[in-house]
Amino acid sequence: MKIKQSGNHLDQMMRQSRAHHVQLSEMADRKANMLLTIASVVITLSVPRLVEPQFMLPAVLLIGFCLLTIVLTTYAVMPRYSKHLRQHNSPDVHDPGFNLLFFGDFVQLSSEEFESAMEKVMNDPSAVYEAMVRELYTLGSFLARKKYRFIRWAYLSFISGLFISGIALALILSLT
Repeated sequence: MKIKQSGNHLDQMMRQSRAHHVQLSEMADRKANMLLTIASVVITLSVPRLVEPQFMLPAVLLIGFCLLTIVLTTYAVMPRYSKHLRQHNSPDVHDPGFNLLFFGDFVQLSSEEFESAMEKVMNDPSAVYEAMVRELYTLGSFLARKKYRFIRWAYLSFISGLFISGIALALILSLT
């Protein structure tokens, strides 16, 4: 990646983009926390209904979907586990998948290796922007592929559980 002319406009763009990604990540965490809390409360309120025969099926359905919601939201906010941590050897800092600005990637480097890699990047404006672009891509990919995808599934699970258990309850009550 070659940057023809660095400047404040590029710095501002990168800073603003990174701040936006961090805000999106925080929003996803708040949404997951909210869903986790609501699903837990619904389970707590549904469990006593398991002993009543007419409410047993709707309660089981609702509890099942709430448990799925809890699993999905927990997975969505689970910290990323870098592929480099699974390797037993030192990661290649020149690998396009390696993000020098993400602690999960550089933690396998020794202090000297990290400092050397950072020195090379910091002394080359194009490499600085390349590292920042790679960081933005990593953050955005993580948000899209993991956090927001699983939070969407959690919302769908919760809404489906409410809807299906509501239909089951309506059917049971209409038959009695």
